[in-house]
Amino acid sequence: MNHSELYLMLTVTGRERMQDFIRLYRDKGLDIHYISLGHGTATRRYMRYLALSDVEKMVCLTVVTGRKWLEVKKAMSVRLRIEAPGVGIAFIVPLASVGGKRELMFLTAGQDFMKGAEQTLKGTEQELLIVICNQGYSEQVMDAARKANVRGGTVIHARGTGQDKAEQFLGISLASEKDLVLIVTPSETKVEMTQHIIHDAGPGTRAGAIVFTLPVTDTAGMTLRPQSEALEDEPDEGAPEAPAETADQAKEEPQA
Repeated sequence: MNHSELYLMLTVTGRERMQDFIRLYRDKGLDIHYISLGHGTATRRYMRYLALSDVEKMVCLTVVTGRKWLEVKKAMSVRLRIEAPGVGIAFIVPLASVGGKRELMFLTAGQDFMKGAEQTLKGTEQELLIVICNQGYSEQVMDAARKANVRGGTVIHARGTGQDKAEQFLGISLASEKDLVLIVTPSETKVEMTQHIIHDAGPGTRAGAIVFTLPVTDTAGMTLRPQSEALEDEPDEGAPEAPAETADQAKEEPQA
């Protein structure tokens, strides 16, 4: 782990414990979070083993530096006893890029991080775009993404915290209710798609979208080529296949 690089920290815990995590994060200078309701799938036997009383979970997304993660990880162990059964789990995933320098400053507010807006992790052919926009504007985000021939995305409802800092860094006021749009895309189309989203649905619009990406190691069950390329390879089901013309047939054709 590189202490100076950025990571997406995901925290999963019960609804009643999430506020304990949020208070700890704020004490450590982390104010920007995106929280969504989740549902656990573990068996009852396993839930009893972990001393978990329910399957309703909260999922929190926070951007952290490697150095901040180590600081927060230690605090979770000391203050929250996160290793004890039933408390929760937190982990980090490396970020591939953040769209826009102001957006980068907003996501890393309170942390010692100075770098350009576009950082790239080499060696991955696909990336996961995570677009955070105001609730009800996910289709505006998708309309912008379709300009880069994206096929579709997945929308998750979330609640944002620390939105008062948006006016300081982005010059706008953001609503607390959020939509998270998840789009898997080839790495070569990521920059174009990010630019379309920022231009058509970014902080200067009602959508107020912020974009960052995660590297995807591998995929299954989907075609990640641009839609226009994929359609060119698909045969027209309504038209019969034309017979191949032989050399003899070509010679028999009358010349004009």
